[in-house]
Amino acid sequence: MLDLRGRSRVAPILDPIAAGLAKARLTPTMITILGLLVTLVGAAYIAVDRYALGGFVAGVGVALDALDGPLARYQGTASIRGAFIDTMADRFGEVALWTGLTFSLRADETGLMLCILGLAFSLLTPYVRSKAESWGAEGRGGWMGRAERMILLLVGLMCAGSGLNVLHPMLWTFVVLSGLTVAQRSRRTWQQLGEGEE
Repeated sequence: MLDLRGRSRVAPILDPIAAGLAKARLTPTMITILGLLVTLVGAAYIAVDRYALGGFVAGVGVALDALDGPLARYQGTASIRGAFIDTMADRFGEVALWTGLTFSLRADETGLMLCILGLAFSLLTPYVRSKAESWGAEGRGGWMGRAERMILLLVGLMCAGSGLNVLHPMLWTFVVLSGLTVAQRSRRTWQQLGEGEE
């Protein structure tokens, strides 16, 4: 939802930052890679149970990643190759975060199962959209787009790292809502692909 509605609202904030990055001669690909590297550092902290610091650092990486699109549009360099790099960086970042948390919870059977399901639904959500769009359907929508997934995961980790007993509730919430999002997108795609059939 935030992916669809939030861009126009944050544009007044991101566009001036993008202009500054352009003056510094940074490219969208540089920002994408930098955002991924920072996210990987955050994932490493999460792996060693530094949830608050890891969540914060990964949040900085995710915020950096949000700047590559506005920068590309400002510079007039938006391209399919750039979009591909951005998409792959997003997936690598999410896999890294879930890998770090899975390693941290390796002795917790329930937490481990929830991490595996969380990663699976995190990958299935954009996959459904990608397949839908390849067949001419929309494939968007649902409660847990990437922005919502990152906010829930990282805020939950920072709260857990601050001493609040929210880790398992956050993971259960993530799995349920992400699973419903996959179901919502799959149902919407199925309906769109069936339009026009007798």
